[in-house]
Amino acid sequence: MGTRLKVLSAFKALHRTRIAVFKEDDRALKAARLKINEEFRKNKNETSDENIKKMIKMGSDVEAVLREGVLQMEHVGDKKLLLRPRESLLLENVPYCDQPRKKS
Repeated sequence: MGTRLKVLSAFKALHRTRIAVFKEDDRALKAARLKINEEFRKNKNETSDENIKKMIKMGSDVEAVLREGVLQMEHVGDKKLLLRPRESLLLENVPYCDQPRKKS
């Protein structure tokens, strides 16, 4: 795949992840869109293949962090937050046990 296609693919992946992560949060969606577009526009004249590869790698790392590490929360009261985890972040819940298991 050509370098141009890789850059475009990273750009699209970041925007798709932004939409999934910040669903129903217009302020965060707009801020993320502006930042993604600003960073790509800032580096659009880069010609060094090595630097472009580093930036593509950074973009994919940022996309992974957004996808795996960002949770949405909403203020619902004075000192209360409502957590809105995405389906992809939910894990199988294993009950905690204070007592060590007995060997059988």
